[in-house]
Amino acid sequence: MAQLIVYYSRRGENYVSGSIQTLAVGNTEAVARRLQALTGADLFQLEPMQPYSDDYNECIQQAQDDQRRDARPALRACPETLDPYDTIYLGYPNYWGTMPMCVFTFLERFDFTGKTILPFCTHEGSGLGHSEADIRRLCHGAKVGKGLAIHGTAVCREERALEAWIKGGN
Repeated sequence: MAQLIVYYSRRGENYVSGSIQTLAVGNTEAVARRLQALTGADLFQLEPMQPYSDDYNECIQQAQDDQRRDARPALRACPETLDPYDTIYLGYPNYWGTMPMCVFTFLERFDFTGKTILPFCTHEGSGLGHSEADIRRLCHGAKVGKGLAIHGTAVCREERALEAWIKGGN
């Protein structure tokens, strides 16, 4: 069976090591691309129909509002089916202890029974938060492996951690 990497990432203004910096490639996307190179898995990027603002502070307000409302933002596209895949790597930045709400939209769209979900997140100090528990709650019947949290400013230096996580079999 095949593997799929599904991820949400944010380019543009991001919080990096205590300051706002503009990123051409989001941290989670950088990890997802490296993961694809290491595994050969198919790659799919989640994009909300209504993108968050490029301005960091506006984005924070929008994302927090989505979380407060328990919103399920519409996605531009989704995989047609997950049937060919037995393993899904799921990547996202940590937004206030969990996944961005568009990742919830994706998870609620499919039946993950019998599949393995391997979560990975990028963060600036908050790790995986309660995202693993949220995935388990949303994806009944799936095996949710141990997640990998990568500090956003270290995505380019985490090759060994990523390789160990993949080999760990979760």
